[in-house]
Parts: sequence; structure tokens; C-alpha cells
Amino acid sequence: MSDEQAILDANLGFYTAFATRDMAMMEQVWALEAPICCIHPGWSPLIGRRAVIESWAAILSDPGGLDISCADVEVAMHGQSALVVCREMLPQGQLLASNLFVRENGAWRLAHHHAGPGPQLAAASAVPTEGGALH
Repeated sequence: MSDEQAILDANLGFYTAFATRDMAMMEQVWALEAPICCIHPGWSPLIGRRAVIESWAAILSDPGGLDISCADVEVAMHGQSALVVCREMLPQGQLLASNLFVRENGAWRLAHHHAGPGPQLAAASAVPTEGGALH
């Protein structure tokens, strides 16, 4: 499997954990050794594994629906890290997201997630495993 495909799979794992409220999977997606940060829409930055994981535990325990998917996925490799930029598709609109992955012990793990408002465009692709290089 190519690094790009492994990164796309890791990104898909993040959105699958999110959509299915799978906290164990969400914990596995995030880096264990690298410093991590998460910026949820409208939140202050969360720095460190404990703060990030606690935020996801709160979000995933909310009984409301988590109908989210990822589209327009682009990957840019940077040695032992990779940036994924995508559009998060939600029933109430779209967000733009950047996900920074790092290689830890041979696996790609999420080190940074940032989602926020962006232009409301028709998604070119709703298939999260498709991707291309950022220019």
C-alpha cells in the first residue's frame, strides 16, 4: 500500500470514528507520541492528548446525530508527515478541515485537526478514499 493510500485510510478512520461515535477508534486515530492539537469550530485550541481526547469523548457522547462525511480530499506529503485538506459535509452545511498526520511506528496518526467555516460549494466528490496531491 502506498503512503498516500495509508494516509487516506487513516483520514477515513477519523471520519468513521466520528460518524459512528466510536470512542475507542477515535483514540486510536490520534498520535500517541507526537504533540497533538485540535480546533473544533468555534472552540479555542485544545493542546495535548488529554484535552483533545476529552473533547472527543464529550462530542461523541452527545445523543444528537453525527451525520458527517468527508469530500474533496487532497493529500500533501511532507516526509514523515502529511496534510489532508477536505470538506466536511454535514446536514446543516459544510466545513473546511485540515488534518495533519504523522508517521508513528509505521502507522499514520492524526496530530492536528482544524475545522471551520468555508464557502458552501457543491462537493466534487463524496468519496473519502479518493484524493490527489495539493498544488
